[in-house]
Amino acid sequence: MKAQHTTKVGDQVVSLETGRLAQLAGGSVVLHCGDAVLLAAVTASDRPREGVDFLPLTVDFEERLYAAGRIPGGFIKREGRPSEEAVLTARLVDRPLRPLFDTSTRNDIQVIITTLSVDPDVYLDVLAIVAASSALMVSDIPFGGPVGAVRVGYVNGELVFNPTISMMADSSLDLRMAGTEDAILMVEAGAQEVPEDLLVRALREGHAAIQDTIRVQKQMAEEVGKPKREMIVKPADEELLREVETGFGDDLRAALQSASSKEEVSHAIDSVRVKVTDGIEDPERARGLSVAFEQLVQRVVRARILDHQRPDGRDWKQIRPISADVALLPRVHGSGLFTRGETQVLSVVTLGTSSDEQMLDTISSTDSKRYMHHYNFPPFSVGETRPMRGPGRREIGHGALAERALVPVLPGEEDFPYALRVVSEVLSSNGSSSMASVCGSTLALMDAGVPVSKPVAGIAMGLVMENDQYAVLSDIQGMEDHLGDMDFKVAGTREGVTALQMDIKVSGLSDQVLSEALSQAREGRLFILDRMAEAIAEPRAQLSPHAPRITMLKIDVSKIGAVIGPGGKTVRGIIEATGVKIDIEDDGTVLIASDDAAAAEEARARVEALVQEAVVGQIYTGKVVRTTDFGAFVEIFPGTDGLVHISQLADYRVESVEDAVHVGDEVMVMVTDVEPGSGRIRLSRQAVLEGWTPEEARERDRAISRPQRGGRSGGSQGRRDRR
Repeated sequence: MKAQHTTKVGDQVVSLETGRLAQLAGGSVVLHCGDAVLLAAVTASDRPREGVDFLPLTVDFEERLYAAGRIPGGFIKREGRPSEEAVLTARLVDRPLRPLFDTSTRNDIQVIITTLSVDPDVYLDVLAIVAASSALMVSDIPFGGPVGAVRVGYVNGELVFNPTISMMADSSLDLRMAGTEDAILMVEAGAQEVPEDLLVRALREGHAAIQDTIRVQKQMAEEVGKPKREMIVKPADEELLREVETGFGDDLRAALQSASSKEEVSHAIDSVRVKVTDGIEDPERARGLSVAFEQLVQRVVRARILDHQRPDGRDWKQIRPISADVALLPRVHGSGLFTRGETQVLSVVTLGTSSDEQMLDTISSTDSKRYMHHYNFPPFSVGETRPMRGPGRREIGHGALAERALVPVLPGEEDFPYALRVVSEVLSSNGSSSMASVCGSTLALMDAGVPVSKPVAGIAMGLVMENDQYAVLSDIQGMEDHLGDMDFKVAGTREGVTALQMDIKVSGLSDQVLSEALSQAREGRLFILDRMAEAIAEPRAQLSPHAPRITMLKIDVSKIGAVIGPGGKTVRGIIEATGVKIDIEDDGTVLIASDDAAAAEEARARVEALVQEAVVGQIYTGKVVRTTDFGAFVEIFPGTDGLVHISQLADYRVESVEDAVHVGDEVMVMVTDVEPGSGRIRLSRQAVLEGWTPEEARERDRAISRPQRGGRSGGSQGRRDRR
């Protein structure tokens, strides 16, 4: 059945249409906003997947370059693996949807959002959340939604909701959030050191802004939604849970009481887990007891935390021991090692030229990226083995979060004309390796001599909430993240927040709890910044000796061709002669990179010589390149010559040009005029020999009759006047 509903978020009208496209999917919705069009289609398998103990949900965001009127680059000319932007959007959609499914569901559920049309001034990421939620609401898949989503900016002292891309150019906050009617589920934000109270206000008002979108989705589901199917789920067996609690609860508590490190806690739990299924021959009962034991672990650990007994013995606000170090690797441009408890990250900085920037082939209008932050999470970091298949979605997401945290403090390209790549290698992990990569990368950037405006640190906060009792935890470790109700990552400087990521598993999170979490995160962040400052307090004054030195100069755009030369011959000649690397931007910026200062200076001189402009009154040493009966042409710098009229070749009367100069001679000449439009240059050797002032030279030049420039009258008259 066809239906179309319209809602408004901020100043943008959003239209949701169903029943027209992709009708064999479990549910589908077409979303329109401006010229942007998204198709969201959701489908669930008929049977549960065997042998899995998790919800098999996948979310894909499919970029189609035709949506932006573009043909993919490369030889294949079709879309390949998802871009980083597509992966991040898929993660953004997944995070608020996943908590709203029954966790016991084992049917494969697939959500696919396809871009059909792109509006260059409309963001697609939060719209993709709304489209996916709407498709689930009208589908036959049980779903605890609807979910609304909104982007919040802060422009000219005012919060704005669903701003356009052009509006966000002036925003100090880029906050994306999603939630249900009653609760916020997901937050992702980048910011220019904004205060914590502004974030709380943005979250509160943003949640109010999504309510109309939620109302429309409910209305749509009531009118045209399919009946929800019965999923095969296996709820928790309360009787088995009571049996396990009675038989092994005390053993588990005693084992946890004596453990503190990740390895000790894991061994303690395993020692009791083995007893639970020991001697059980019925596989079905053994599986049931195992599930019940995991539920018991969750209950016991959460109860202990609320009783001020965290798994490693810390109090709620205590940060694990921290160490920081820099300059570990001799040949890299900068390195930093950050260790917090059992989480350790090594970050390495590499500096390059503009040609090293990442070229982007996506539906976005952005075509390159100067700063790249890559995050690697090898299996040994958690004491496991698995195939190495390149970065997964989690690695891409964590790298993007750390990148977002550091962008606000990086120097502008005009002040620091380098491309920057930071790689964070997670060497061991027990909680919040993404925030450790923020800290390690700050250390590495300062070690490399990158003039960051301020150091940035990150911390992960957690929450355990039971009824009216709750605990806000600073610097959570892996178990607290897994068993808790909130994963709240905050990065920033001493002045304010630069990045925030939050996933919440409980409803009804109050402003008080959010404010408390942000305030406690600030305390922890300042503590971490103090420890980092003990290793390096500010960027080094000099770059690493192994980093390229970049010399930047500006040339007139019209001179770019002269520097490049036919087929790139001229610039290649400079590169081969000096050994430097040269990048030329469309705006006339020339970047010369070299480890050799003398070579860079020589290359700079060669480029400047190619683009010099003749200055009236300036004296140059040039070479005679051609003679005629009325004068000599002198090259004052490569590719640029001017005419010395025969009357001004010497401080005496010259009968023939060859009497004064020959081709190949080096002579000193003064520029007496540059003709507007044509750019023709007139020179005088006589002015140099007789010591004329620039004003005298210009006057003598005007005395030469241009229509008679091959004659002698102007020059003779000039000499008679001088006598």
